[in-house]
Amino acid sequence: MQVINPTTEEVIGQYEEHTPAEVEERLEVAERTFCRWRTTTFTDRSKMMAEAGETLRRHREAQARLMTEEMGKPITQSLAEIDKCAWVCEYYAANAERFLDEQTIETDATESFVRFDPLGPVLAVMPWNFPFWQVFRFAAPSLMAGNVALLKHAGNVPGSALAIEQVFREAGAPDGVFTTLLIASDKVDDVIAHQAIRAVSLTGSDKAGRSVAAAAGRNIKKCVLELGGSDPFIVLADADVGDAAKQAVTARCINSGQSCIAAKRFIVDTAVIDEFEQAFADEMQRLVVGDPQHEATDVGPLARRDLLETLQGQVARSLDAGARSLAGGRRPKRTGFFFEPTALTDVRPGMAAFDEETFGPVAAITRADNPEHAVQLANASPFGLGGSIWTRDVERAKRLSVDLEAGAVFVNEIVKSDPRLPFGGIKQSGFGRELSDFGIREFVNIKTIRVA
Repeated sequence: MQVINPTTEEVIGQYEEHTPAEVEERLEVAERTFCRWRTTTFTDRSKMMAEAGETLRRHREAQARLMTEEMGKPITQSLAEIDKCAWVCEYYAANAERFLDEQTIETDATESFVRFDPLGPVLAVMPWNFPFWQVFRFAAPSLMAGNVALLKHAGNVPGSALAIEQVFREAGAPDGVFTTLLIASDKVDDVIAHQAIRAVSLTGSDKAGRSVAAAAGRNIKKCVLELGGSDPFIVLADADVGDAAKQAVTARCINSGQSCIAAKRFIVDTAVIDEFEQAFADEMQRLVVGDPQHEATDVGPLARRDLLETLQGQVARSLDAGARSLAGGRRPKRTGFFFEPTALTDVRPGMAAFDEETFGPVAAITRADNPEHAVQLANASPFGLGGSIWTRDVERAKRLSVDLEAGAVFVNEIVKSDPRLPFGGIKQSGFGRELSDFGIREFVNIKTIRVA
């Protein structure tokens, strides 16, 4: 596995893949460890998970630098990501036992209740764009439920994968509670098929989701999929347009635009679209593009050359189909996989920028005739992860949110994940939920016990 720094285009690390024998050994250790880990108390698990949070905070700077070197995230956002990982560890350390309490159900039996028992070793197939957060978002609830975890991370962030394994080791987790597998994507099906694996969690593209879901289905194993998104950002005529435009740029360019829940399609009422376009373009042009290790940088490089080339192609096809560029639209003449913050307008269904997930700092602005038309346009997508509505009429926004096809709707706020709220999508954005009490119950056996 070769790691290329996306800022310098230099090779900064090489890692040997685990051999089939090494993978088998790790699976066997995980299976044996599960038999012991499942019997530990919530008190013991909570102590380990809270210490994982403390370990993250102790190594915050080094972990953030590693993440930025491997995939190009602006350093201030990398630091915030480590803080969020510590938060999710602390959240489940404090709440897991309550979430998984036995539930008594009144029936005609002497006693009826429901238990939540762990399933076993769970395989996590994770992407590069939030290399720590997406792993801890899965691992904290899964381990607290009594499962053990095996991580197959993206091939361009192996250093982050091994660093996460070290966090749990330093926190006192026994060998086999959290294990990193350095394997290529074409080995994932074999791991899913292994008798030790009981379930699979994947965050990634819809293409990866289809592959993992098919393998899990063949082997009759539970899976949770958090896939791509093309989140709508709806601006109604009564919105504070200046504030909405400023928030829109933040929503689009977080992680240099490489986020499943980044706003990507900006659907604006015709009454305010001219004002919005001007304010949005001005804000995009103010963004600082540069070395992600510098704290002043707003937008760093894309993570890989192939991602940059894909984004360039999507912009070119949209312009050829009739879209107009308000800002950006090109790759700057500099070393690194950079792309200018770009605003496209006159974007319609049928164009690449509307129909496809654009993973980079490219925004698509579309005109809507009225609020109901805005929701229709928002739903005219194969994805359904998140969405936001911007208006002064909160009650109307709440009514419109009922019809918005998404796993989460935010009113006058940027879409984000929060350990206290369930997270996931519908349609081609996947199924199942992570975080909150809903997430911790995805990988447990919901067991009915009835006593006559």
